[in-house]
Amino acid sequence: MAYKLANLLKARFPLIYITTFEEDRVTKYIKSIASDEKQIKFPREVFTWTQTSGIYNQNTGKGVNDTTCPEKALEFIRKYEKDSVFILYDFHVNFGVKNRTPDFGVIRKIRDIIPDLKLGVVRKTIFFVSPELIIPESLQKEITIFDFPLPTLEEIKDKLDSMIAQNQAVEANLNDEEKDKICKAALGLTLQEAESAFALAMVNDGKININDLPIIMEEKIQVIKKTGILEFIKSEYSIKDIGGLDNLKNWLLKRNNSWSERAKRYCIPAPKGVLVTGVPGCGKSLTAKAMSTIWQLPLLKLDFGKVFSGLVGSSEENMRRALATAEAVAPSILWIDEIEKGLSGLGSNGDSGVSSRIFGQFLTWMQEKESPVFVIATANNISTLPPELLRKGRFDEIFFVDLPTMSERKEIFKLHLEKRLKDKEIASEIIGIKNICTELAKMTEGFIGSEIEQVVVSALCDAFFENRPLKFEDLAKNIAATVPLSATQREQILALRAWANVRAVSATKDSSRQEYKKEIDTENVSSSRGGRTLDF
Repeated sequence: MAYKLANLLKARFPLIYITTFEEDRVTKYIKSIASDEKQIKFPREVFTWTQTSGIYNQNTGKGVNDTTCPEKALEFIRKYEKDSVFILYDFHVNFGVKNRTPDFGVIRKIRDIIPDLKLGVVRKTIFFVSPELIIPESLQKEITIFDFPLPTLEEIKDKLDSMIAQNQAVEANLNDEEKDKICKAALGLTLQEAESAFALAMVNDGKININDLPIIMEEKIQVIKKTGILEFIKSEYSIKDIGGLDNLKNWLLKRNNSWSERAKRYCIPAPKGVLVTGVPGCGKSLTAKAMSTIWQLPLLKLDFGKVFSGLVGSSEENMRRALATAEAVAPSILWIDEIEKGLSGLGSNGDSGVSSRIFGQFLTWMQEKESPVFVIATANNISTLPPELLRKGRFDEIFFVDLPTMSERKEIFKLHLEKRLKDKEIASEIIGIKNICTELAKMTEGFIGSEIEQVVVSALCDAFFENRPLKFEDLAKNIAATVPLSATQREQILALRAWANVRAVSATKDSSRQEYKKEIDTENVSSSRGGRTLDF
């Protein structure tokens, strides 16, 4: 990174834009390069500017009078006769933000001095440092965007060490491995955010140790919430809460910790993601939530509806910021629920191509991302998804979730009954019935997981209303009163099965699928359990 910025200075790039909140850190970084004769050959003075204080010489510690006005600051830059760099903070407000009109006089002034920055005898470069990326169209060809990364692991360790050294009263009970875990948990935070998290951990009980990991994670959650686009999902589900779907569960379990140091010894790349499609209500979203617990990673939900904004260019910036946040808190899981609805505007001209640009941005990120961000996308109607999203390389695998088999329905009934029948008195007339889950599974051929759950809930409501224990008859009555989705959406399910038969891997093991004896489509039994028969 230092080499790249030094080359930009040596090549006399006139305008460099850095998007960051870390003003102090970026100032120190630019100063270190600007003063290094080995890197840029001709060292330069460093000036900073803010609208409240004007121009300030970082080398001499002196300010320049009457330079708070942007145009006067630019005039000072034009006339200054020594090799230098000028760091202008929050100058983007002159380029037009939200309802503020761009200051065309300031923009014109910048364009006037660009030839002098490029070709003048004195070497001068202007840095725009701002938390927002706003570039006026008339300066797009002249401004170079420089990506300033978040602090490295070593920088965070140095910050923690300095805080421990400065606070002698704080008891630091951390061995090298624990310190590494604490600092890795802070990756994705700015130095200021990391410092705040460490400080909170210290004042909490007067010491810092491995038990303070949740405090660091809470600071990461704050970063996610501040985006307004991503939602942090706190999941309490585990793999035991998923009935069936053994193929999908085994695939996920085998890839747990694929981003760890131990995995590097096997040369295992971090998994990119999976697309889970299938019949609605069969556990796709539940799987995404359970993954967070299985892998012990933060689960971030991306809502495409929040990405789109009425302001020109804002939607693209929202998507860039959301993806950058997901990378900042990596390793993490990015969940996109019902992705086909978020991409419904593709191919239409009603939004001036915004949907297409957002989609292209997302595809490029999926293909080129290096941070361990695992993408799990769910879809009910996969036929509406563009083919470029489905090709190999975007997702590691596409799984198809069909109607639960006999053994899966039995497992789902067992899960919901055990979850709710914690009171022995309420369960007294059910406990004695042998093979109750088997009998219920036989009665619910074609039922989806959510319908099975609702059968149990409705039966309990009946028992609650009459103030008595739950009976088998309550369950049987509610089963008989339910018209399953497999009947109301028969044609759509058959079409989905036909698509998945040769294009996706079944989320259910082949051995379990053989139990599914009574098919919706009696004319095409052999292919109605769509999906390749791979067992993981």
